[in-house]
Amino acid sequence: MNQNLAGIILSGGTSTRMGENKAFIEVEGTPIIHRIHSLFERLFNEIIIVTQKKNLFSNLNAKIYSDLIPNRGVLGGLYTGIFFSSFSFSFCVACDMPFLKESIIQYLIRKIDNYDVVVPKTEDGLQPLHAFYSKNCLEPMKKIMEQGKYKIIDFYPMVKVKIVDEHEFFSLDPMKESFINVNTPEELLLIKKGRQSF
Repeated sequence: MNQNLAGIILSGGTSTRMGENKAFIEVEGTPIIHRIHSLFERLFNEIIIVTQKKNLFSNLNAKIYSDLIPNRGVLGGLYTGIFFSSFSFSFCVACDMPFLKESIIQYLIRKIDNYDVVVPKTEDGLQPLHAFYSKNCLEPMKKIMEQGKYKIIDFYPMVKVKIVDEHEFFSLDPMKESFINVNTPEELLLIKKGRQSF
């Protein structure tokens, strides 16, 4: 366990494309939120869930908060999680990412150093919902939201960012499963089929 780090799970989406709450979709017999939570319990000293539906998560050993600044999407959720974190650095993911890898998260931890953001980059681009953030990000985030911008990466130019390219961690996750998120029933079926064929 990394005593000085928190793990943040963002569960504020409406899940309209899935038709049910994505956090509780079962993958390999376990709800995604439980898969993430059990991993975070091994890795972090504090777990934070940001959600508008607090009662759904009350049975989990976590601190649960609603958005401090409503209607700001994932950036507002991230801001809330970092604000309430007890530690300087927090790792943040979405609630619909079933295949997170402890080895990759540990690799990113070793890259924190003096940066404010440590974010992986794959051929699909930056992965801001699989990244570490420092408390120094709070003010830049707030400024960006006040400007009406709600993409996480919009505040990156205002802080010290360490980009970790996929070739650095390819051997830890060759299929890049860490960055898969489940948005639709069709995607869920494809994921299940794909894993059976490995």
